[in-house]
Amino acid sequence: MADFDRNQATYARTGAQEAIDEGLRSYMLQVYNYMAAGVAITGLVAYALYTFAVQPTAAGAAAQVRDGLYLTDFGYALFASPLKWVVFLAPLGMVFYLSARVHKMSVSGAQTAFWIFAALMGASLSSIFLVYAHGSIAQVFFISAAAFGALSLWGYTTKKDLSGWGSFLFMGLIGIIIAAVVNLFIGSTALQFAISVIGVLVFAGLTAYDTQQIKEMYFEGDSTAVAGRKAIMGALRLYLDFINLFIMLLSLFGQRE
Repeated sequence: MADFDRNQATYARTGAQEAIDEGLRSYMLQVYNYMAAGVAITGLVAYALYTFAVQPTAAGAAAQVRDGLYLTDFGYALFASPLKWVVFLAPLGMVFYLSARVHKMSVSGAQTAFWIFAALMGASLSSIFLVYAHGSIAQVFFISAAAFGALSLWGYTTKKDLSGWGSFLFMGLIGIIIAAVVNLFIGSTALQFAISVIGVLVFAGLTAYDTQQIKEMYFEGDSTAVAGRKAIMGALRLYLDFINLFIMLLSLFGQRE
């Protein structure tokens, strides 16, 4: 009888663990789906705006950006007028808005805010098509995707506690931001190279760290709304890790026009 009771308890624990594992897989898949959709929106918006911003003839063009390619009036406003600073800073403002308000939003409202953020980031990144060869952008994107996938998988599966990395990675991130702001004024290629190298290391570490943190945020007892908002915020964290990793690698290995 005692053996029967122990077997029943073991089966119950096994069933409960399988339910938790299935819920966690579903939650993480939702996070990755949101993140991938956000990246797709960013890429589509960036390239679409670029195509509207340039034309192959000088007729009615605002300025020449390279041999045989000219900015349209829209392109001039987007890339050369003071509006470019609004476009550049808008995603940052949206991140702060989402972080502060997501817990009070409906899931559909949080999704909409995330899609808007991804589109704004696309507008901010559209200028890379003026700077780098398009084949080079595609190549670095796939390298970034492969690196991100491997790092995120390791962060998800490792038994090592990565929580101790948090403060170190945060300090590295702050250092990158300060150095990038300084370099806006001094324009040092050596400093830009250092920022890119350190940035790759920091965002590689953040990819694994954030994946583990997002995994640990999962709680079986969360309501559908709470789980949905958690998934969106997790997607935002991984999205930012991927985009910044891509930008740093592009700065290092991208072929400039």
